[in-house]
Amino acid sequence: MKHVLIVEDDENICQLLRHLFQEKYRLTIVQSGTEAVIQISEQLFDLVILDLMLPGVTGESVLKMIKKESTVPVIIMTAVNDKKKTVELLKEGAADYVTKPFDIDELEARVEVQLRNSMGNTPQIEALTFKHLSLNIENYEVTVQNEKIDISHKEYQLLELLLSYPNKIYSKANLYERIWGDSYIGGENTVNVHISTLRKKLKEADPENEYIETVWGMGIRLAKGEE
Repeated sequence: MKHVLIVEDDENICQLLRHLFQEKYRLTIVQSGTEAVIQISEQLFDLVILDLMLPGVTGESVLKMIKKESTVPVIIMTAVNDKKKTVELLKEGAADYVTKPFDIDELEARVEVQLRNSMGNTPQIEALTFKHLSLNIENYEVTVQNEKIDISHKEYQLLELLLSYPNKIYSKANLYERIWGDSYIGGENTVNVHISTLRKKLKEADPENEYIETVWGMGIRLAKGEE
């Protein structure tokens, strides 16, 4: 499933885009340029939908940073219908743009076009592996010791994040904000329940190995040690 980063500070538009795309793509939604820079430095994306008028780092600066590091296509969203500005952004590396208020069908089509065009340009990681666990990026299948296990969408996202950055320690607040795309207030129990359930499923599939460990006072990461 394609991974799309949405950078937009208007909550109503965020909700609209989440409703529009959440069944088709894996979404990461942030509401400032600063958060966008952090996400881009730590995750791989297939497409970025980028608002220009952002708190913190501006959309123009985010675009320049992306283009220095990646070939990921960027669709600019702007409320300013300025052709000269649009031309400048396209020259700086933007793949396309839409003007607010935008037509939903048009935006959806533009996203599909950019993802289709970029398929041949971006190396695709087919699977992430750790010990006896394998996570298939394309079909959401997770296997342990070559046996498929059933996990929820959020459990998949948690596992993929941990596997993508095996040495990184994630606080519960960080996990909640990344996976659920919301502020952490009231989210601790949600994170605890999902981690606990995921640990239980992995333990049932492979009793001899630990896959997720708690680093006390800091958060969680992939478990270290021998198989």
